[in-house]
Amino acid sequence: MKAYIVRRLLLMLPTLIGISLVCFVLIQMVPGGPVEEMIAKVQSAAGRGADASKALSADQIAQIEAYFGFDKPAWKRYLQWLSNVMVLDFGTSYTYGEPVWEVISSRFPISLFFGFTSFFLSYLICIPLGLLKAVKHGSRFDVISSGLVFSGYVMPGYALGILLIIFFAGGSYLDVFPLGGLVSDHFEDLHFFGKVFDLLKHLVLPMFCYMIGEFAFLTFLMKNTALEELGKDYMRTALAKGLSFKEAVFKHALRNALIPIATRMSEIFTLMFAGALLIEKVFDIDGMGLLYYNSMVNRDYNVVLGIIFLSSLMAMFGRLFSDILYTFVDPRIHFN
Repeated sequence: MKAYIVRRLLLMLPTLIGISLVCFVLIQMVPGGPVEEMIAKVQSAAGRGADASKALSADQIAQIEAYFGFDKPAWKRYLQWLSNVMVLDFGTSYTYGEPVWEVISSRFPISLFFGFTSFFLSYLICIPLGLLKAVKHGSRFDVISSGLVFSGYVMPGYALGILLIIFFAGGSYLDVFPLGGLVSDHFEDLHFFGKVFDLLKHLVLPMFCYMIGEFAFLTFLMKNTALEELGKDYMRTALAKGLSFKEAVFKHALRNALIPIATRMSEIFTLMFAGALLIEKVFDIDGMGLLYYNSMVNRDYNVVLGIIFLSSLMAMFGRLFSDILYTFVDPRIHFN
């Protein structure tokens, strides 16, 4: 197992280089960029209809290109970016004028909180719910809960967010929860418990939206896997040896049913970079999804490459974590 982990860690470096190279090449093919953005601003300041060449001389354009580093060939810029990344320097954001790491890390707490909370709540509820649905397969409880869960699966998170706002956040019906944001305008004036209550009120609706898709998938995955395990021969053998049905389920079926669920555990490493753009737009949450979208729109290449690089790195650690978790869930699995 140790040799397998070492090999996987060594393979991460060429994989990251390959991912970053492909993304860098694709970004270069996208029209527009910080140089064109700066020229457009100067052109707009010079007056509508003014030609860019009249607004700026060739020397001035060359200075702008040098300022953003676009006076060098693309391959040199990539090697320079890659050498800086090795020391965790992702460059400066063209849009915010701050180091990329500071721009990204400022969104960490928001996305990390929503990601981890929705992740653990989903697993905490879906595993026992899926197991109960498998045990009571075909019952009224199974049919009703399947209808409710499946309705959540087919509804996008942002659409649910709009409905929740209409019904519960001062839309056409109730005014129980805030319309959006993370805290109220008078948050700093509240006492400690008032701040906690205010924060919780702002988190309830978006948390439902973050959970809904993953919740449905995990519930049905757990149910179908557990249902398959309940019908296997080892369950009949366990019952024949005198184990009660409850003991057989929790000692044998549950552990085997958790093996496919373990593959989803790798997502815990990418939660800080996960962002539901439309959900964040609906509830006015400034998280990683919105940052990535704005960076793409504004051609903020350094931020885009920084997010891609870090999310790819964490995704690979997540896959490695998932493989290691396999061996704990099922000791029969060995990686050489």
